[in-house]
Amino acid sequence: MKADAVAGADRLALMETFVRIVEAGSLSAAAEQLGSTQPTVSRRLQALERSLGVRLLQRSTHAMKLTDDGARCYERAKELIAGWQSFESEMRGAGDEPAGLLRVVAPHALGQQQLIGPLADYLRRSPRMRVEWLLHDRTPDFIAEGIDCAIQVGEVRDPSVVALRLGEIPRIVVAAPEVLGGASLPTQPAELARLPWLALRTFYRDEVVLTHADTGETARFSIQPRLSTDDLYALRSAVVMGVGAGIASSWVLTEELATGRLLHLAPRWRAAPLPVYLVYPPARFYPARLRRFIETMRVALPQVEGVKPR
Repeated sequence: MKADAVAGADRLALMETFVRIVEAGSLSAAAEQLGSTQPTVSRRLQALERSLGVRLLQRSTHAMKLTDDGARCYERAKELIAGWQSFESEMRGAGDEPAGLLRVVAPHALGQQQLIGPLADYLRRSPRMRVEWLLHDRTPDFIAEGIDCAIQVGEVRDPSVVALRLGEIPRIVVAAPEVLGGASLPTQPAELARLPWLALRTFYRDEVVLTHADTGETARFSIQPRLSTDDLYALRSAVVMGVGAGIASSWVLTEELATGRLLHLAPRWRAAPLPVYLVYPPARFYPARLRRFIETMRVALPQVEGVKPR
């Protein structure tokens, strides 16, 4: 029993070593960062693989590659480590009252409307807090810019940050009635391919990929956008003005669809939903102001209009 308990306690350390190996790019680099040796790091990796019963890395003389199991383990291990760090911070500072300044980067569109409610709730519950709410869609350099955390729409590519997936945003194909030129409402991707198109270049540029809601069938076709933009509101305005068809987050189109200014095209075909993450740099201890904000967003964001729970 005692040996099992020790083994259980050690698994978190083994996962931390595995994550460090992946992020460092090699066993020797991970060993240097951990203040250990390559044989020790190699033994820890082998111990984790034996514990899980799967191969996590394919190694050769000159390269190292994650297996499919390794890729899943890496993502899950980051979540588990982040959860433990959050729990550890909470227990150490359970009585702390959030105070001071929190600097947050939020997406330009969501940050103007959908996220203001949760932000206001955070400020109401933390009267000694001030928030600097910065709206842009790029991933910040947390250290250089002094950013505490960011809310990000779309996949997180930086392996060095903690990324908590909070929900997803459905996307649909829309156009103004005049774009159809009196034709009936398109129901198939082949009909959509013949329309003039706009692109929200953050998420699609020259190709549209749609999935059927019932069958899971995937269809794709190339586009040559008449207009490309990195702003969701600009895309919506251009679509409403009849410049072409486009794919956008369904929450931002509600009023236009209700009034008939926009039509939902091929309604059984949908673009992949966009994940929403809360992202922040890893640390052994998080201040109360950040812990409270993380918890507020974890609870509130899946309930925000236009955001579906994970």
